[in-house]
Amino acid sequence: MTKTLDFPELLRLIDERSAAFRAAIASAPSLDVQVPTCPEWTLLDLVHHLGEGRRAWAATVAAGPDASGKLAGEGLAAPQEHEALLAWLAESTQQMLDALREAGPERGCWTWWGSSQSPRTCGAVARHQLQEIAMHTYDAQLTVGAPEPLPEDVALDGVEEFLFTCCTTTVAWPHKPAVVDYHVTEGGSWRQSVSADGSRAFRLPESGGVPAAGEDSESVDVSARGTASDLVLAFYGRIPLDSLTLEGDRHLFDLLEKWDME
Repeated sequence: MTKTLDFPELLRLIDERSAAFRAAIASAPSLDVQVPTCPEWTLLDLVHHLGEGRRAWAATVAAGPDASGKLAGEGLAAPQEHEALLAWLAESTQQMLDALREAGPERGCWTWWGSSQSPRTCGAVARHQLQEIAMHTYDAQLTVGAPEPLPEDVALDGVEEFLFTCCTTTVAWPHKPAVVDYHVTEGGSWRQSVSADGSRAFRLPESGGVPAAGEDSESVDVSARGTASDLVLAFYGRIPLDSLTLEGDRHLFDLLEKWDME
């Protein structure tokens, strides 16, 4: 059964995934190795990206809705020594968590997802930050040879968060209108519709429920099914899409991947 995570739970999971990221970094014999899922980065580059990014989001959240863009982070630059780097990472996470708690979920915030279904609020920032941190935790774990599936609650929320934030827009779809369904084996389904009006997504009712008016009349062109973790990992290109069970017009996923939504 799927449910949207509330704000305190999002913050708790951000802290938990950040700790898991640091644990992976602490176990690495070297930070100079390439990250297989981010081949242009070493593990040290990934550490810098995660830490500097959380500091930047802390500053952006603190600036409020009038910020004109993502702001530069504050505090010391990333140190080189391993233990000091781990402490810097922990402080980076804490800066962002403190800023989010201070602002609360309903406060407006600058975001890059202007025309998506996700609101431009601190709650939506926390929701997306959880997914970014979870994904990079997977990257770090994979690099040190100990990849783990995303935790179920993180992954279930991640399916919907990705569809609402990264896959919805008012930019016209340049091909024939289409409908895509996504199903997770833990229970839960979502539908994405693309047309000249753009792309919209919604959660399908649980088994036995009744869809909203008009939603059940759409014929599905292609569907993807897998665990919530595998679905999110495939969304972000960490595992091949063909790791999922696909039914229907597979080529539609290629068109979606190439679509310029800006």
